[in-house]
Amino acid sequence: MDLTRRTLIKTAVIAGAAPAALWTGQGAASASATYEVAVCEQYHNQIQIHSSSSAWGTPSWTWSPGQGGWSNLSDVKFRSTAAFGEVALVAASGGNVGIVDKAASGTQGTGSLLWSAAPGDNPHAIERIPNIGAIVTASSGGYLHVYGPTAISDPSTLALVQTISFAGAHGLWWDDVNSRLWAIGQDKATSYAVSGTYRSTRLVSGVNVSIGSGNLGHSLDASYSNSSILLASHSSAVVAINKTTHAVTTVHANGAVKSFSQDASGESFWVQATGSTYHGDTRNWVNPTVQFFDAGGAKSFTRGLSYGAEFYKARLHSTNFH
Repeated sequence: MDLTRRTLIKTAVIAGAAPAALWTGQGAASASATYEVAVCEQYHNQIQIHSSSSAWGTPSWTWSPGQGGWSNLSDVKFRSTAAFGEVALVAASGGNVGIVDKAASGTQGTGSLLWSAAPGDNPHAIERIPNIGAIVTASSGGYLHVYGPTAISDPSTLALVQTISFAGAHGLWWDDVNSRLWAIGQDKATSYAVSGTYRSTRLVSGVNVSIGSGNLGHSLDASYSNSSILLASHSSAVVAINKTTHAVTTVHANGAVKSFSQDASGESFWVQATGSTYHGDTRNWVNPTVQFFDAGGAKSFTRGLSYGAEFYKARLHSTNFH
């Protein structure tokens, strides 16, 4: 039985069961639900938004920061703010992280950045703590960096206030059900409480959840069909982590999945690293297509770009996360 079906995920979480889902067979050739997908596309080094229900061509929204510290875009999340409306949180393995004003005219270059920093050490994730406007970043070199503002409505006032050693730091997600900040890296995911505000913001009282010895965590994401869990990918599987009990349930038993997301319809999609021949390089961490699954967990269709793509992550474009 496949645990990506909404009712089965809920049952597994409640019962604490942990069977591995075997994703076999083929489902529908196109999405039965329509939702938007945001991708980190490294061939053109862009954040792009596409619809699930049609072939991908010209994106509905694009952010192109150039190269240098913005090379190899590695993470994107969209969040609502009182001062700017919707913003995009972005990270790049080249060393930079930032907040993009999504509504700003001119999404080419870095002119739409509301704030940026250069934590270095291969940034892989970024998250915002709502109501206090703090930003947390994860660098795979082994660090979480916390940035606190002096004015919640002014991201330009953000400054580094805390650095935490965290081996293999790759993924971050804010759990607004329990008001906890989750991070994932080598062998574990950790849930942090947040204390203080403004420049006194700190991550405290970390609770560790094992993802298995030898597993490097890649991503964290919400299940938009079940607010009691987080979806995580690591070296050998995709798993669901119960936010309250911390029970870990296997959703899919294949590895090398760089990101995994699930829509409210129960449909899901991932980027699984297979490598790419674009550039004639050896980028073994990307895939030229995004694989979609129907609500029953069967592979249904893929999306790619006719002009070439190297996808690293794909997420549901939504600010209504949980």
